[in-house]
Amino acid sequence: MSYLLLLLGIVLLIKGADYFVDGASSIARTLHVSPMLIGLTIVAFGTSSPEATVSIIAAVEGNAGVAIGNVVGSNIFNITFVVGITALLNPLKVENETIRKEIPFTLLASVTLLVLISDMTLQFFGVNSITRSDGLVFLLIFAVFMYYIFEVAKNSRDKIKEESGTDEKAVSTSWIKKIIFTVGGLLAIIFGGDLVVDNATVIAYSFGMSETLVGLTIVAVGTSLPELITSITAAVKKESDIALGNIVGSNIFNILFVLGVSSVISPLAVDSKIFIDVILMIILTIILLIFSRTSFQVGRREGSFLVVAYLIYMAYIIVRN
Repeated sequence: MSYLLLLLGIVLLIKGADYFVDGASSIARTLHVSPMLIGLTIVAFGTSSPEATVSIIAAVEGNAGVAIGNVVGSNIFNITFVVGITALLNPLKVENETIRKEIPFTLLASVTLLVLISDMTLQFFGVNSITRSDGLVFLLIFAVFMYYIFEVAKNSRDKIKEESGTDEKAVSTSWIKKIIFTVGGLLAIIFGGDLVVDNATVIAYSFGMSETLVGLTIVAVGTSLPELITSITAAVKKESDIALGNIVGSNIFNILFVLGVSSVISPLAVDSKIFIDVILMIILTIILLIFSRTSFQVGRREGSFLVVAYLIYMAYIIVRN
């Protein structure tokens, strides 16, 4: 029964995120927002809603390992497997603004996470944890990021509006459908997330797996499937702005908002093994930045490297357990 409920939860997450992204992206385009900004915000936050739901539920239920492991594992999966597979299908062009600001902001969020969980090393505490104060720091940095995004959106909106042009009658008749898709998708994501975290934990415990490993593997991959599907779809349609924006925005959202809200609700104890994964996440973000700066795109060669890196990482954490 746990396996069936886990499968049902993942299906609800995927389909819920699909409808949520479709509805929210349609609303954003109606409001004349650029594809990159849609990827960084509406699509990224939509596809990250499973991570948010699972980590927040896990925090409420006292499964700190699942909450943190889910975020770190999802980010590593996004940087390696999602970017890699997407680039193999269609090389991802990277805008100068993304190289200069968005990817470095992802790196800042990752380094902030490493600093805030290093209580034993930096403050000589008895345990490492993400406290409510740490959570508020994450949310404040997230607010700065959102302010930056809204400023960029405001400055570019008039230009996008002039270029696109919109049929006002068509817009007015489709608003209800867009709202239904968005709200319905979000409800499916919330219910699916509850099923995934409960049943994945039960299954993992039956195999003797730790909470952190559950978060890094089963839950992380399950909740990152919307990012994978969305980015692949965007790449096939040659919407590389949405594909890369989705991945970068999701990683920022996962660390700053998801861990921020989760730790404000309930402080999270940190497993010492997660430090290796957080450091790897930082290294992979730097590698993505280097790939982006060298040729202003992530090509098939770079994509192959990232996919292989994820497969090696998965083998490593399974052996480590």
